[in-house]
Amino acid sequence: MSHDGFHVHGPDQHAVEHQAQHGEALAIRVSVMTAILATFGAVFSFLGAAHQSDAANLKNNAILVKNEANQLRTKAANQWSFYQAKSTKQNLAELGVSLTNSDETRSKLTAEIERYKTEKAEILKTASALDEAADRKDAEVGPLVEGSNRLMHPHHTLAKAITLIQIGIALASICALTRVKALFWASAAASLIGILLALSTLWTHESSPTHGSEPAPAAAHAK
Repeated sequence: MSHDGFHVHGPDQHAVEHQAQHGEALAIRVSVMTAILATFGAVFSFLGAAHQSDAANLKNNAILVKNEANQLRTKAANQWSFYQAKSTKQNLAELGVSLTNSDETRSKLTAEIERYKTEKAEILKTASALDEAADRKDAEVGPLVEGSNRLMHPHHTLAKAITLIQIGIALASICALTRVKALFWASAAASLIGILLALSTLWTHESSPTHGSEPAPAAAHAK
């Protein structure tokens, strides 16, 4: 209504203007919060992917080392079979020495016995070395698997945190459409829990004594 050049607002117009101003302020807050949450989500997603990649590398190294250990044990088993074959031949030669009456045959068999003993000593040395190398490889597998599992724990927790942040973004979007202020606070609460969960996980991981150790490289194949 107008009176002497002045524009007078009615009660209904005041209510409309208040709602418009309130709605605009809420929309701005929702937009800013959504942008911040998206940034946190991107950072945590990157860190989670990095942890997953490092864990996968450690697990792959563990598989490679285990395969090398199995190869070494197979070679060692072959050497032990070879050792048993030489022992059998030596026993037969010793039996021949005890049964023969020929000096020439006895001399020949005795030479073979000495040769078998020398060969067995070399085979025994090789087989033992292969067994020891296989044991060392097996000892490397446990720490690699443990390190992989340790790196996957932050990844799983970060995934939960990202889910909470995504829920917060979804609630904020609904809030922007419906203008229901309670959804804004629900969005903030879900997002805050997600951020705190992620930060606490990262802090714990960074503070752990084993953090910062480089993934053990896969050892070279035994020749």
